[in-house]
Amino acid sequence: MKQTYARALVTGASSGFGEQFARQLSARGVALVLVARRGEVLEKLAAELGTETEILPADLTDPAGLAVVEERLRDTDKPVDLLVNNAGVGTTGEFVKLPAEGEINKVALNVMALMRLSHAALPRMTAAGHGGILNLSSLAATSPTPRATTYAASKAFVLTFSENLHRETRRKGVHVTALVAGPSSTPLTDHGFDNRLPKMFWQSPEAIVARGLAAVAAGKPVCIPSRVLAFATVTGSRLPRSFQYLVGDLLIGSK
Repeated sequence: MKQTYARALVTGASSGFGEQFARQLSARGVALVLVARRGEVLEKLAAELGTETEILPADLTDPAGLAVVEERLRDTDKPVDLLVNNAGVGTTGEFVKLPAEGEINKVALNVMALMRLSHAALPRMTAAGHGGILNLSSLAATSPTPRATTYAASKAFVLTFSENLHRETRRKGVHVTALVAGPSSTPLTDHGFDNRLPKMFWQSPEAIVARGLAAVAAGKPVCIPSRVLAFATVTGSRLPRSFQYLVGDLLIGSK
């Protein structure tokens, strides 16, 4: 059954997909809780939106910041019935040459924060028999992606985690969906993530976000937001692993 939501919490809401989630949800009349490190950017965005908007500045790689957002998700006075785990970080380069702290932060944000926020949101949602969690994964999760080693592994976790959580919660009225986003012009791809997929695979942030929101409302466990990407993903998964390695080397630019 298709769901509607009264209040959504969106992480990484200050730019890119997160900003687009905020705008599209606001346009549908959904109240918002916007989370990002840059509170001043969130304030500016909130002033442009037409629905009730709460600002929650927090660094999700910091235990104190993460705890604040977890506590907000447990609040029963103004309950959140849609959690959009959008915050994430990714860079390209040989793993051994990248700073260890940066790789640890990727796991902290892309994996640990997403898992903990999902865990904080679910008890109230399952008790109410209604709710949704939309987790941002990536095409990088579906095949070998050299020079994006930690990023791809973190997004593979998101995909598997979401599918399994979907199976656990679907009969409790809670929809969990992994949005397997392909390349798009966002701060992630514009600054530091080298993606060489042909332009036919690229989509606008608006289109990707719209399809993700439709998928979680409909209770789909996985959303690949274009037919071209879906075909390429299914076809690619059937190719010999050695060929997948070659394609990954070419697309990400392994050296």
